[in-house]
Formats: sequence, C-alpha cells, structure tokens
Amino acid sequence: MKEKITENGIDYVLVGDYYIPDLKLPEENRPIGKYGRMHREYLKENNLALFNDLLLSCQLWTYLADINEQALERLQVIISQMQKAESVTEKMKEDNQWEWVQKMNSIFNRAEEIVLSELIYR
Repeated sequence: MKEKITENGIDYVLVGDYYIPDLKLPEENRPIGKYGRMHREYLKENNLALFNDLLLSCQLWTYLADINEQALERLQVIISQMQKAESVTEKMKEDNQWEWVQKMNSIFNRAEEIVLSELIYR
C-alpha cells in the first residue's frame, strides 16, 4: 500500500490500515484581539452563514485578525481627530491631569462606539 495518495484533489496519508485526509490549516500568526473576538460573537449570533463559510474555508482567523487591525487603526484616527477638535493637548496634561483624563476617557468611549457601529456590529 502507498503511504500517500491523492484522490479528488485531496491528499490522503496511510495511518495503520486506513487512509486519512492530510488536511493542513493556513498559518496565521496575528492575534484576533478584542475587536476580532467581538465580531466573531456577532457573526455567530447574527450571520451564521458567513461565520460557517469563513470557518469551513479556513479564512475565519485571517478575517478576524484583519477586522481587529482595521478597528485599531480607525480608533487611533478618530481619537487623534477628536483630540484636535477639542484641544486636548500635552499642555493640558501637564496643567490639569484630571481634566485631561476625563476628556481622554470621553473621547475614547465615543471613538470606540463609532468603531463598534462601523466595523464590529455591521
């Protein structure tokens, strides 16, 4: 008996007396992060067809890693734009730390809501 055979485009490996499909997942080393995990849960609950399609085609992890990176980049852009618009500067941080923290928390929360509605829960 041959150790490896190919049938219908699938490679099989001989293990004992049986041929088992030699399946390999694509290597993805990027983390899916907070926003990738949130989007995964959203897909499971609201778009099961897309979730299953990505899962069965071995593209889910890559898709979620991309979503996470896009969300983080978009978050940084929005935060910097809001900081400029509201004059939240390093000078304010030196002069009045508590006010700076309050404004930055407010900016972050609003920016995150925008990202969640644009990318995660769509």
